[in-house]
Amino acid sequence: MELDMAAAELKSVLNRLKRAQGQIAGIIKMIEEGRDCEDVITQLAAVSRALDRAGFAIIATGLQQCMADGGQAAGDRDQMRARLEKLFLSLA
Repeated sequence: MELDMAAAELKSVLNRLKRAQGQIAGIIKMIEEGRDCEDVITQLAAVSRALDRAGFAIIATGLQQCMADGGQAAGDRDQMRARLEKLFLSLA
């Protein structure tokens, strides 16, 4: 399955991932500076949510494409459904 996202969707996902990248750099700096454990955990939770949202957006696009491609054979649809379900559950 290829990742075929509209420009707006792709920009949104990339922005989320770049934000998460910045948060991870901040977390590393916090740990190196010996910051409070609670602050570090709070930031880890935030970056985890950002990554989950990016993953769900990518999966949602896959689901949308799958549903729009109604001309697929039943076996192909079942295989695609199984693959998307596996991806979805990997984020759950």
